[in-house]
Amino acid sequence: MIYLVRHGETEFNAERRQQGHLDSPLTALGRAQAHAAGHLLKRQINGDSGWRIIASPLGRAQHTAQIIGEHLGLPVETDHRVIEVSFGQWDGRLRDELAAEFPDTFGLGGWQFAAPDGEGYDSVEGRIADWLADLPPEPQRKVIVVCHGGSGRVVRGAYLGLPRTETWAQSVPQDAIYRLVSGAIERFDCELPAQP
Repeated sequence: MIYLVRHGETEFNAERRQQGHLDSPLTALGRAQAHAAGHLLKRQINGDSGWRIIASPLGRAQHTAQIIGEHLGLPVETDHRVIEVSFGQWDGRLRDELAAEFPDTFGLGGWQFAAPDGEGYDSVEGRIADWLADLPPEPQRKVIVVCHGGSGRVVRGAYLGLPRTETWAQSVPQDAIYRLVSGAIERFDCELPAQP
């Protein structure tokens, strides 16, 4: 079984800025989302032993994973293969600026892999498939992975054997987790505390 978590909201997310391999800190909402994921995972796991938390090396995923780890009493392992897609020269750029500058590319299907010096889809899919292949088989597989919007889509797509277009069309919420087990995926929405 795999529980897949996207990192909480970051300052770049709030600004609608491409992060890729760059980083920005979690916002207050992002920290609340990480705590909500920790609460939900604690209920899901219900004291079962043998679980591991694996996170992307980027700070936003590490911070989210550490918060979840505090709820579960688990350390965080790091695996570079679940890092976010690199958007090359578009890392750090505002989405609105990119849409104005590259109207024939940005916002159309597959634009995430059209950035100059960016990472190609085959590269992302290859490293994710390698990571999945290294996990123990079910039912011994007990992994919580904290990654990103792009890499998380590819994890789910690779798990289900989806084509690229369907893989990339999946939603990437920061207030939900996905359970991947027995060839199926189920979404669980996190309960965020009421805002004052």
